[in-house]
Amino acid sequence: MFERFTKDARAVVRGAVEHCERSGSRAVDAEHLLLALLDRRGSRASFALTALGLAPEERQESVRRALGEARRRAGLSQSEADALAGLGIDVSEIVARVEEVHGVGAMSGDRKDKEWWSGRRTFGRGAKDVLEKALRIAVAHHDRHIGDEHFLLALTVLPGVPGEVLADHGVTHEAATRVLYGGGEAKAG
Repeated sequence: MFERFTKDARAVVRGAVEHCERSGSRAVDAEHLLLALLDRRGSRASFALTALGLAPEERQESVRRALGEARRRAGLSQSEADALAGLGIDVSEIVARVEEVHGVGAMSGDRKDKEWWSGRRTFGRGAKDVLEKALRIAVAHHDRHIGDEHFLLALTVLPGVPGEVLADHGVTHEAATRVLYGGGEAKAG
């Protein structure tokens, strides 16, 4: 599958590994792919994000902040936190109490001891799901390659924090598909 990746897609994968290493995470996850995707300039996904109103400056701050908040909630999406609130469980209160005792970010899963790992990063279930879905999306659109635009579409369609954060910023699967593959508006070339 990797031989079908474009230069931009390969750069996103390398960037995701770098984000994973900087955060001290044990495995590359969908969040790392999203962060690496947001770092790209001049690619089809970058064009689509900008066309949908998520300019590069906003990407760096607003999306990172939203992903950071989800990480502080132990990776729970806002919809999952809302569902727990419906059962009488206040996730914000739990996070506050844990952080009071163990420090800010205690539930994030990020390791402060960055020397714990010296080998290659593995890909977690979330990242593997994105890569697999990107392949399926490329095949469905009869594309002969897998580009960063397919990663973007996969992130928007899969459940979880990255898709929720993108949707909160106006980047839905339908909107991204319309920009990338046409449908009356600008088409990424």
